[in-house]
Formats: sequence, structure tokens, C-alpha cells
Amino acid sequence: MKIIKFINRKIKKYNADKKFRNEFVVFKELSSENQRFNLDWRDRKPCLNDKTDTTGFDSHCIYHPAWAARVLARTNPKIHIDISSALEFVSVVSAFIPIKFYDYRPAKIYLNNLTSEKINVSSLPFDDASIESLSCMHVIEHIGLGRYDDALNPDGDLDAINELKRVVAPNGNLLFVTPVGKPKIMFNAHRIYSYGQIIDYFKDFTLVEFALVPDSRKDVGLIYGASPEIVDAQKYGCGCFWFVKNQ
Repeated sequence: MKIIKFINRKIKKYNADKKFRNEFVVFKELSSENQRFNLDWRDRKPCLNDKTDTTGFDSHCIYHPAWAARVLARTNPKIHIDISSALEFVSVVSAFIPIKFYDYRPAKIYLNNLTSEKINVSSLPFDDASIESLSCMHVIEHIGLGRYDDALNPDGDLDAINELKRVVAPNGNLLFVTPVGKPKIMFNAHRIYSYGQIIDYFKDFTLVEFALVPDSRKDVGLIYGASPEIVDAQKYGCGCFWFVKNQ
């Protein structure tokens, strides 16, 4: 079976290479009468896997920032603090809302309305109850596993969660995103939490909105208000929690 798969891959690659060469020859002939660019076989850069019916994407990486941006469009804070979420998220949203971005490995990114500084999420340099609008998305599940050269700590995620809770102001908003489903640690990549675990960790907060990117996410998108049973049936879902801190 392995030999057959190997042979099939070789045949597929041979056919793709042959088609690429033929397309180059045809394109060169079409360009001969009005050649606006230098066209040389030595300058080729084959991209042979993009002839698909739809554009592929990582659903976790697309849907959760899209969800968070829509929440911020509703809350419209004067300034937003983000802890280590996706750079694509903070860079785009900073066009409309000033953002202070903090990361254990700070990014050298230069845009107006956006600053980037180093931080340790397990020991935040902010006063208690001082932040009105905060996000920390697809971050906590990594803390304490050593993936990013941080110290090994089985409870590192809980330490970080306690810091997030500490710095949010009463009635302040926290956008929190993490893998959800059947609880486990995929060492040293990430943890996966049950719905009940996250709700229990933030029992001093009120859940305003929950959205799930399920395992079958390519055909579904975001499921708003997914039940705990649906969440806990996932292998590697993406849970998007909008919490407000109780007074």
C-alpha cells in the first residue's frame, strides 16, 4: 500500500510538472507580440497546488479574530489592550480602535494606533481592575508547556487566567478564546478545555456571548450559543467567550 501511494505521488508530480512546462511555453508564445516583462525559464517559481474550487483557510485563525472584531465594533472602546493574540487581528482592528499589544515575544510592527511591548501574561504589569477592554485569544492554552521557552508549569494557564481576571475593571470586557472539547494536553503544543472548565475559571464574570468554531468548521462557520454538550463533543473546537466582570 505504501509503495502504491508513493508511485501515485510520483505520477501526480510528474503530470503537474509537465503541465507547468507546457503552460510556460504557451504563455511565452502568447507574450511574444507584446512582451512587457522579461520572461525567462530560470525565473520560474512553480505554484502547483492552488488550482482549487475554493480558497482554503485555517478556520481557527480566521473565525475567532472575525468574531472578536465584531464584538469590538459593538463595544467600541476608547482603547483596547490585547495580550498575545494574532497579529493580523490587532493590526487590522487598530485602524479603527487604538490598541496596545503585549507579547512574551514582542513583534516589531510599526503602525499608527498600535504599540507592541514585551510582557509575561503570568505577571501582568497592570493595576488591579484597571482595564476596560481586554483580549487574550488562543494564548492561555500554551502557558507552562515550554513551547515558547517559558517555564514548565502545569498550572501556568491558571496563573495567567488569574492575572487576566485581576486586571479587568468592573463591567469591563474580556474576549477570551481557547481550544475546547474533550479535555487533554497535547504536549507541548496546547491544552484543550471543556466548556465547564472555562466557565468555572471565570465564575466571577458573566458570559455575554459564546461562539464555537466546531470540528466541522469548514462547512459551518461560527455556531453562536452552542450548548455545553456540543462543545464537549469536539476534538479540537475553538471556543470564543465574551465575558464581563461582575461588580
